Amino acid sequence: MNTKPPPPAQAVPAQTLPAETFIVSNRTVLAIAVPMTLAYMTTPLLGLTDTAIIGQYGNAALLGGLAAGALVIDVVFTTMNFLRSGTTGLVAQAFGAADRGEEQAVFWRAFFIAVMIGLAITVLAPLIAAGGIRFLDAEPEVSSALETYVRIRLVGAPFALINYAVLGYLLGRGEGRTALGLQILLNGTHVIFSLVLGLYLGWNVAGIAWGTVGGELTAVLAGMAIVLTRFRRQDRISLSRIADIAAITRMLSLNRDIMIRSFALLATFALFARQGAQFGTVTLAANAVLMNFFLTTSFFLDGFATAAEQLTGRAVGARDRNAFRLAVKLCAIWGFVLAGVATAALYIWGNDLVALLTTAEDVREVASIFLPWAAFTAMSAVLAFELDGVFIGATWSSDMRNTMLLSLAAFALAMVALTPVFGNHGLWIALHLFLLMRGLGLLAMLPRRERATFASGG
Repeated sequence: MNTKPPPPAQAVPAQTLPAETFIVSNRTVLAIAVPMTLAYMTTPLLGLTDTAIIGQYGNAALLGGLAAGALVIDVVFTTMNFLRSGTTGLVAQAFGAADRGEEQAVFWRAFFIAVMIGLAITVLAPLIAAGGIRFLDAEPEVSSALETYVRIRLVGAPFALINYAVLGYLLGRGEGRTALGLQILLNGTHVIFSLVLGLYLGWNVAGIAWGTVGGELTAVLAGMAIVLTRFRRQDRISLSRIADIAAITRMLSLNRDIMIRSFALLATFALFARQGAQFGTVTLAANAVLMNFFLTTSFFLDGFATAAEQLTGRAVGARDRNAFRLAVKLCAIWGFVLAGVATAALYIWGNDLVALLTTAEDVREVASIFLPWAAFTAMSAVLAFELDGVFIGATWSSDMRNTMLLSLAAFALAMVALTPVFGNHGLWIALHLFLLMRGLGLLAMLPRRERATFASGG
């Protein structure tokens, strides 16, 4: 893969302005990271809201079907998250190069890819639902609720993926507040529609699913209104520029690498859960409770990873090596500070948080034993999160993909070697090894990639 970003396009001079230097500071980092951290933190709240609504029916099968269906949907849409990340990196580079035409072109390429993949997912919804039912092998009432939820949710797949493209465009330009506003709109309407349809009209799981689709459609209409209004103020770009084969190939290559990375990450967590189940139901439950701490911390770290995506991508586009280095440094510093705070908080108050999440004394006792491992996952993961953002922004996706695959292999080997000797402690050691290998592997590649990208100046 070519490590140098393409030079600003010359075909449409009116779209390309002189690239300007920009200042990377704590303020610019926080202006992106804080709104996106708030946006990411709303995600688990939606799951709690949906669960609370269905919980009013007093039917365990409906709760189980909703949870299982949400898991299937998470796998589908987490895999498709490349549309957000890849768009952010490419738009950030065009923004740094002051190439407004290329910003538009990147968005429209992402938009059409989102529509095509989204429609394909909608058509395949029955097969996806059937695959989820077969994999989980639950009782008939749970399977019925799962099928209802998945098939309705995937009707909105094109809306969900277009929202990824819109979010990627806004974040590529560093517009964290606008992105946060759209996420609040999406999540707020999701809650309102789900309450009305799922609870007051009595549609239960189907109401929750349609409520989510309604939220996604509302966000699409608002997001596209913002984007189209902005594009009308700029010079119109030609269809041939949007359909540029080299640019589309580059986007698809980037998206492919990010998708493979997402698959590997999901595989790691699936192996972790599967191996935990081998130690018994209590240990499985304790690990699940503790992993919630890591996943919650990841929402905070993702905010600074998003800042790294935009700022390093913009620096690459502007050919500004100093800005690139400063963005890497400041995002890393803030990430480590936040990870340190999270680790200390979990270490001190982790047992109290476990008690809030479960009333089972046996699960509490086992979770207390392994709490230190969970508390320090933030410190093990922070470098990987931050450098993922750097490599996405700079579009060095092949290195990120390869590092993730090697880390997955290391996790699997460590799990096989350590769990027979150390039990669940060995499983947590393997997870820390996975997180550290990701971060240190990318760190080792960073200097070479930086030299190659900025060799011609900047």
